[in-house]
Formats: sequence, C-alpha cells, structure tokens
Amino acid sequence: MPPPPAPSDPDLPPAFAAWFAARGWTLRPHQRAMLEAARARRSALLIAPTGGGKTLAGFLPSLIDLAAHPRDGLHTLYVSPLKALAVDIARNLTAPVTEMGLPIRIETRSGDTPANRRARQRATPPEILLTTPESLALLLSLPDSPALFAGLDTIVIDEVHALAGTKRGDQLALGLARLATLAPGARRVGLSATIAHPAAIAAFVGADEILTAPPGAAPELELQLPAGRLSWSGHMGLEAAPEVMARIRDAGMSIVFVNTRAQAELMFAALWKLNDPTLPIGLHHGSLDPAQRRRVEAAMAAGKLRAVVATASLDLGIDWGGVDQVIQVGAPKGTSRLLQRVGRANHRMDEPSRAILVPANRFEVLECEAAIEGVAAGELDGDPPRPGGLDVLAQHLLGRACVSPFHPDEAFAEISRAAPYADLTRADFDAVLDFVATGGYALTAYERYRKLFRDAEGRLHVRSARIAAQHRMNIGTIVEAPLIKVRLAGRRGAGPVLGEIEEYFVAMLRPGDTFLFAGRRLRFRRLRETWVEADEAAGPGEPLIPAYAGGRLPLSTNLADRVRGLLSDPARWRVFPDPVREWLRMQRASSRLPGRDDLLVESFPRGGRWYLVAYCFEGRNAHQTLGMLLTRRMARAGLAPLGFVATDYVIGIWSAAQPTGIAALFDQDMLGDDLEEWLADSSMMKRGFRNVAVIAGLIERHHPGAEKSRRQVTVNTDLIYDVLRKHQPDHVLLRATRRDVAAGLVDLGRVAAFLARIRGRIVHMALSRVSPLAVPVLLEIGRESVRGAADEDALLAEAEALIAEATAPPRRPAPAQGALFPS
Repeated sequence: MPPPPAPSDPDLPPAFAAWFAARGWTLRPHQRAMLEAARARRSALLIAPTGGGKTLAGFLPSLIDLAAHPRDGLHTLYVSPLKALAVDIARNLTAPVTEMGLPIRIETRSGDTPANRRARQRATPPEILLTTPESLALLLSLPDSPALFAGLDTIVIDEVHALAGTKRGDQLALGLARLATLAPGARRVGLSATIAHPAAIAAFVGADEILTAPPGAAPELELQLPAGRLSWSGHMGLEAAPEVMARIRDAGMSIVFVNTRAQAELMFAALWKLNDPTLPIGLHHGSLDPAQRRRVEAAMAAGKLRAVVATASLDLGIDWGGVDQVIQVGAPKGTSRLLQRVGRANHRMDEPSRAILVPANRFEVLECEAAIEGVAAGELDGDPPRPGGLDVLAQHLLGRACVSPFHPDEAFAEISRAAPYADLTRADFDAVLDFVATGGYALTAYERYRKLFRDAEGRLHVRSARIAAQHRMNIGTIVEAPLIKVRLAGRRGAGPVLGEIEEYFVAMLRPGDTFLFAGRRLRFRRLRETWVEADEAAGPGEPLIPAYAGGRLPLSTNLADRVRGLLSDPARWRVFPDPVREWLRMQRASSRLPGRDDLLVESFPRGGRWYLVAYCFEGRNAHQTLGMLLTRRMARAGLAPLGFVATDYVIGIWSAAQPTGIAALFDQDMLGDDLEEWLADSSMMKRGFRNVAVIAGLIERHHPGAEKSRRQVTVNTDLIYDVLRKHQPDHVLLRATRRDVAAGLVDLGRVAAFLARIRGRIVHMALSRVSPLAVPVLLEIGRESVRGAADEDALLAEAEALIAEATAPPRRPAPAQGALFPS
C-alpha cells in the first residue's frame, strides 16, 4: 500500500503541517490571519482568549521565516512584563524548534541572566531573544546597540495591556521608537487576552490592524464561604483556609491567588498547618529569591505540585494546561484582573476555566458577586493609557546619549513617534532635555547634575564614561522601597538566600523576633553588612508579617458601579448568601441602602464620639484623598475631626462634635484651595517626588560598590524638593510629580468624577446608633489602633458589642454604649 499522504496546509510548510498534525491541531483562524499579516509586513494587535494559541500565533511567522531562510543575528525580539513569562515562553518555544530540528537559538535576557551569557548574546546574538522592558532599555543604551538591532525583523509584545499606561510601558514605547530608527523594516505584534480600549492599545503597539479571535468557553465561577460566621471586616481570608485546603485535595492542581505578598505568606502558613496528607504546595511572590521562584515554576510545569499560593507574580500568560482550578482568596478588585487569573486554569480555549472566589468579609461578597456578573457580561475594566511620564523621558534621553551624540531635533521627532509621547510639546521636551543636561536652573551650579554637554553643531554628548556606567546601573521605572536580602544562618557563615524584605521592616526587628517569610517561620538574629541573618524557629507567639508598599490595588470603577447596582436593587439579592441578605435587610430597616447614583452618609454617636460614614465605593486611593480633604473641612467648620479610615467601599471619620452641613462638606470646590493646601503640606508630594527623582536620574540609588539606603534617598530628595519648590516651582520634575500624584496616589480624576456624580444627590441619615452597614468600617477603626494583646482583647469585645447593637431590632431601645475604641 502506498504511504498515506503527508498532512498539508496552504499556509504551513510541510514540516510545520506535520508537527501540527502530530498533535491533532489545525491552524485557528486568528493564527492564519497573523501569518497573512506577516506575509504582507503589517503590524498587528491580536486579542485572543487565554488558551487560544496567541503566543504561537505571534511566533509562528518568525519560526517559519527562520526555517526557510536561516540567518545569523537577532531576528525576533520578544518583550514581556514578567521575567517568569519570558522563561516559560522559551520553554514552550524550544519544543517545536527541537522536534522539527530548526536551526534557531532561543535565549532569555533579564536582570537574572549571568554576565557571561549577556556578553555572549551581544557578541553572537540568538535568532530569538526574550526580554523585559528594563533589559531592552539597557541594551539600547550600549554603544553596539545599532549593530545588534540593525537586522531585527519582528518585535512581539506579550500581555501588552499590562504595560500600556504604566511607566514601564512608557519606557517600552520609547524603546520601540528607537528600534524603529535602528531597524525601520521591523514589524510589531501585540498580544493580549483582556483589552478594554483596543484602539488605544493598537496605537501603543503601532499596529496596522486589530485581529480578534472568537471568545472561548465561558468560565465557571462560584463562591466559597468559610464554615461558621462570615467575617464583618478584614481582608486576609484566613478563616476559609480549611475550605481552600479541601478544594486543593479534591483537585489535581490549583493556583491559590491572593492580593498581597503578606497575604500570600499568611495563607501558605495556614494551608500548611492543615496539610495532613503533606501535599506538595509551593509559594510564589515577587520578593522571593529568583532561584526559588524558578524552582516553583519548573515544578508546576512538570506537574509535581498540587497547589501554589501566588500573587500577581503569576497573573500573566504562564502556560500550565494542567491547572484544574484557580482559587481567588480576597476580592478581585477588577473584572479584567479576575479574567486574567481565571485563565490560568485549564489554559485551553475550548474548555471552561474553573475558579472559586473566596471573599474575606461581607463587603467582599458583594464585590465577588459583582465581578461574577461582570465576567458573564464580558465587561472589561481599566482606564485608557495616559500620556507618557516626563521622568521616564529624562531617563531615556540620557540612555540615548550613552550610545552616541544626538541632535535635539532628531530626538524629538523620534520620541514623538512613541504613542504615549505623541502629544509631547517641544517646550516640555526642551525642559526635560535641559534637566538631563544641567539639572535645570535651580541645580545647574552643582556639577553632579550636569550630565550632557553640547558641541558646536548642537549635538549632545554624555560628559563621561562614569556617568554612562552609573546610568546603566539605574535603568528602570520600578521604584521599590530598598530591599535587604534574607539569608539562613549556616554552620560556616551565610547560608542560602531566601529573598528580600523591605528595609523599614528590618528596622523594626529586634534579635529573637520571629517573622514569616518564604513559607518559613524565621527568627531574626542580626543585620550583617547588607543582609539579614535568620534561622528557622518554632515556638509560641504570633510571628510578624513583612508588608510591602503599594501592594493593594483599589477597586476598579466599573466593578464599583456594579456593586452599587447590586446593593440598590433588592430583586438581585438572591445571588447573595443568607448572612449577607439578612445584613442588607437589617440595613434597610434601620437606615437605608446606598443608591446607584447617590451618596449615602450616616452619622451617629457612639462611646462619647461622633461618627460619619460615607458609602462612596470609589476605591482606597480616592477614599484616602477624600478623607484628608473632608477632615480639613470639618476642622475648619469646628467639628474637631479626630481621624479617619478608608477602605475600598467606605470612609469612616470620627470627631468630637456632631457632623453637620454634610452637603457642603462634599462640595466640588474641595478640589480648589483645599486640595492645593493639602498637597502643599502632604507627604504624598514628597513621596511622589522621590519616585520621580529616582526614575529621572536625579538621585542614583545604585553606585559601583555601594547602595543608597532609603533614608539617604529620602533625605536627599526631600532637600532637593524643598529647594525646587522655593527657587524653581515650575521645574519639570515638580510638574511630573504633581501629575503622578494626581493620577495615582491621590486618584484625582476619580475623586472629581465622584463629586460631580453625587452633586445634589447626597442623602444624610442622622441615626441614634451604628447601622449594620457601618459595622465593618468601625471595626477597621478599632483595628488601626491595636498595639498589643490587651488591645486585641478589647477590640474583640467591642466587636461583639458593636454587632449586637447594629443587629438589634430597630424599634427596641439602643443597648448601652460600648467601650471607646483605643485611641
């Protein structure tokens, strides 16, 4: 008998068609469309659901081209927001390359890449290089970058939604503009599963067309509550650890997602205590040592783990088809974020992903149900990308000068081709360039801020090789608090590195203190040079938990709107569990419910104080700003505010006097003089300036043989901030700081939209006692003041009294007032 005909596909060479057929695969329509775009040399943005083969779609044209036309030098550059994602892609790409015997070298490059491999990559580049925005910026700052990138054919940007609109995205966009000059023929490919603003992201990529794959199978989402009473407040979700462990036992492989690194450590410890069958469970977050993270990733890829507890470090793109379920502990904060995490389960387009949402308290039940509705409606959230940061531009311009001299006109034309800088004015560009060259008017007398000089033809040169070397050591836009390595004490000196914790946390430790880190209970021994020496310890008492700045994301605007809609419509309460329905019914009986478009404000006396609770549902950052502005107004009105607490859902303010004039407190004019006075006095501006100064290169944290401590950076930037405010208040870095603070720490746009929405729609309920809906925020007020075991006991007793008071029938006399919260 003649042999069966070889599989064929008009768009695939025979070897590729056979490789597809051996797996039972055929080209999906969007993969075929990507091949067609590549043949026509068109850049494209591909939006395809998780498991839809979008990564293969992005790389297939490069693999086919390199198989047909082998060549030396860099052909395809892949940029990922995560180092782990680049490593995973390299592992998955190696399979078809090896199995088809293709003459293609695939390598990764990041901050973890050994120096000898980095040197080899520059001397003999691989055909495909997988990297991150920071490593790309470093490569572009090297003198040989024009030669390295001259033959570049394709640039693939994965998970592009996670980069656009961030400072890392600004850095990447500037790098793409530079690559367009060095390799004008290179085409670009953007890949993503969740994009709320496709046109804006396509502009960021520089795409000629947007290709959209059909949606995959709808995910299966369900709620899991802890046995017993549902918590009123708190956000760790540890009460549900037994239910989470049971889910892990019943499944093949699970990812347990949490929202912060501290929560990851606590949840891992709680699960390990319940892990009677000693199932293999891993821990993964950004502060762990890279080697430990890679071990966890490799074990998951090999199917050797039953579960891993993870933060956003595993949100994106990792292709683990063997994951049976995702468990999200704590509210997801956004529909897009939930979809991204849910997509880690199954990772196959045609099969539903399974996810279990585990709310940590009653308000989080509302948020989880709103998120489930949002996913079912196909709703994505997220703001469109903002204009590019001037501090990132400053860093880029110095890097450009490190390669070769440049003329400002040429640089401005090139930078204006980057989407975030398309509307950059020449005046702002010149101001940034003047800062890089001289430090600006107020700092020009100091030689260390003069980094560029201009020749007779107007071209700008870097002043010294030392400046170029220091710049390369400080490239990047992720400004974290200074980190200190944690090492296990060994018999002969320092043992293995477990990861890094923030400097401020180390300053709190005394010898003998215990803390949870890397899934272990450690005892602090001492601080040695630049690392913490610790050993493993058991014993009584609760260990401390390292916390990390900026770890908690605020509630998204779309999800907040859905929560308000659920609350205001009792007909939709059937989705809630019985304790939550009863909670809302009691609220309706004793006060009222927040409306979708109004603002409910309650005030009531308790324990010798007055409380004002506003149900804004605008997210933690916006509530922090509102809390600061409201307390300033209350102080001016003689209401003697004593403090406030902001959650994602409400603001709680306590005062000595009864709150009055509620509508005037929330007037839009608070964004005028009140805002300006607060920002002028606020530590937020100094904190924002600190970040801008580090990114822009005003303060260089990394020096050969030395690192600046957080205290040194703070002192230096605070002094410079005061000098600039006094002598050059329009300095470009002060303007960059204000924009950053308004968009991020203060969330000014969201505050302004909220005040406009509620104008004339404020409902004030003057109550005689706490309402059921106000109980969680009052418990948060108590928790903020806890200092020791006695305070904890008092808080627990107060919580019981508070709940009893709030849940008593509305027409019965109020019970006796509870004890005052600790102050």
